[in-house]
Amino acid sequence: MLDGRVRDKIARGLDPIGRSLQQAGVTADVLTVIGLGFSLLTAWLIATGRLGWAVVGVAVSGLVDLLDGSVARVSGRSSPRGAFFDSVADRLSDGLMLGGVAWYLAGRDEPTLAVLALAVVVVSLVISYERARAESLGFDARGGLMERAERMVLLAVGLAFGILVPVLWLMLALTSYTAVHRFVKVWRQASLPPGAARNPRNGVRATRNLSEWWERHPAGRRWRERQARRPTRPRR
Repeated sequence: MLDGRVRDKIARGLDPIGRSLQQAGVTADVLTVIGLGFSLLTAWLIATGRLGWAVVGVAVSGLVDLLDGSVARVSGRSSPRGAFFDSVADRLSDGLMLGGVAWYLAGRDEPTLAVLALAVVVVSLVISYERARAESLGFDARGGLMERAERMVLLAVGLAFGILVPVLWLMLALTSYTAVHRFVKVWRQASLPPGAARNPRNGVRATRNLSEWWERHPAGRRWRERQARRPTRPRR
């Protein structure tokens, strides 16, 4: 939700800062590396029990993640390579921070709670894989209640108010729901016959793209050849 609606608005609001950084020679890739460094620092702060400072680390990491997109946009140098690097860095960032949570919980009286944080990591990776795989197949898997922005906001809330365990349970429930939601969404898209109209509410690609696919498919070519050989009837 936040990734698709609020994130773009905030990122565009940061464009003046991004323009200043770009003029100073700071590239989007450099900011991605800096953000990953802050994520590593935040993971260490969480693991060592410095939860107050960890909230600041989560906020700074998120801000840098927004700024690298602004710098890429204002510089006009957005590229598949940069998008790939940023996506991989985001997954590493999630794993590092939640790994720090697992380390912190393992040192408490109930070390089995560390598995809860690891479960959130696993389901979060499933969500990311579903979207990447769906888009590679020409489908759309966006949406859900718990994308990356929501996970980071909830993590910051849990750290700030000392309610990590309840927040982790909530994250696991909503993340699992999002994984199932995306699976069902892509399954329905993939189950449609070629050329069938798709529901725009599901965020599915237009019929035009399906028509282009059908024209390229061997079955589509054979069907057009048969239609061309059929005699035409005179109009009445």
